[in-house]
Amino acid sequence: QVELVESGGGSVQAGGSLRLSCAPSPITYRTYYMAWFRQAPGKEREGVAALGYQGSPAYAGSVKGRFTSSKDNAKNTLYLQMNNLKPEDTAMYYCAHVATGWIPPGRILATSQYNYWGQGTQVTVSS
Repeated sequence: QVELVESGGGSVQAGGSLRLSCAPSPITYRTYYMAWFRQAPGKEREGVAALGYQGSPAYAGSVKGRFTSSKDNAKNTLYLQMNNLKPEDTAMYYCAHVATGWIPPGRILATSQYNYWGQGTQVTVSS
């Protein structure tokens, strides 16, 4: 059982920045993927960024160049730095985890690939 706790959401104006954090516990897996998803009211949950235990992050096209996902192995924390936020970024943001060594690149942002989810943190961007 993995518990994920997100933090860092809030309300900002368009063009602003926020940094989300996700701290999973306990950590007993040597190989894993972690990802950020978001869900706006009336819309399906969509993948934003994903990061494996090794390798580079993958991003959705809508956030590429504005969002950066990283992890601090010493603090056991996953981050999502969100810059140049737009009103369409408004959503509940979720952290997700799966203990696996490999996900097909085309499926790395699919909700079905992850089996642990956080409670979410709200991000609201006003115009």
